[in-house]
Amino acid sequence: MIPAGPAAPRTLPALARGWSGIIVAAVGLAGCGSLIRSATGGLTEQLGAAVLEQDDPELVREATPTLLIVIDSLASGDASPAVLGSAAQLYAAYGVVFVNNPERSRKLTGRAYNYGKRALCVADSAGCGLEKLGFQEYEARIGAFPASKAQALYDYVIGYLAWMQARADFEALARLPRLQAALERLLAVAPAPIRGRAHMYMGTLQCLRPASLGGAPQEGMRHFEQALRLTGRKDLSVQVEYARNCARLLYDRELHDRLLKEVAGASAEQPGLTLFNHLAKSDAQALLSSADEYF
Repeated sequence: MIPAGPAAPRTLPALARGWSGIIVAAVGLAGCGSLIRSATGGLTEQLGAAVLEQDDPELVREATPTLLIVIDSLASGDASPAVLGSAAQLYAAYGVVFVNNPERSRKLTGRAYNYGKRALCVADSAGCGLEKLGFQEYEARIGAFPASKAQALYDYVIGYLAWMQARADFEALARLPRLQAALERLLAVAPAPIRGRAHMYMGTLQCLRPASLGGAPQEGMRHFEQALRLTGRKDLSVQVEYARNCARLLYDRELHDRLLKEVAGASAEQPGLTLFNHLAKSDAQALLSSADEYF
């Protein structure tokens, strides 16, 4: 449904659509990098690089189930946070981006969330049992999570994002403050590549609602500008999500089209981002094609 004007609230289904590109961007180099670090032998490293540099998303869609089975075997037993984090990210990406059946998507993203929780717990005992805590205790524990374990916190966030997106119900909406608390910790302690993506996710959260309904879209725009700076505008998903989640909410056609035309004219081939940039370019074209109906 097209909003009647700039003050129209985002619906839960719209929230789900808006996060699909975020999950794509989230996996990126970090997800396969964790798998590569945890494995021995050049073949696995070459496989990870080949996936990231693939310019045919359909081929990746067809090949990923085999990779998921492999990583399930690696993640069984006393797996490391790196392996568990890779499992969270790969299940998140596949369940959100490449699976159209809602029931199957919920199942796969549930596995992503469970792997993310395991990664956080194995990385540091402070990350165990967070889902059982009240919000204040959860916020305090997340707010003190060690900076040295930022990668595990990021993997947890990705699994959580995917889980919420696949449901897009009011339970998911009620959990947004917990996600925001985890993002705030990432913004405080994570290295620059993760902070860039955390700014993108935070920008989306701030743009979920117009200011008249308690949102903070101007703050969301500042987060997106920080994401663009930290990613060097090479991760094209940032521009796409900026246009989809903020420019459309604010009814800013000029910003919307400028961002998406930048994506359309940019090269998708970037180290570690080629696959995801091709998906972003496809999304950008779809958003530009629907702009006349929206604005």
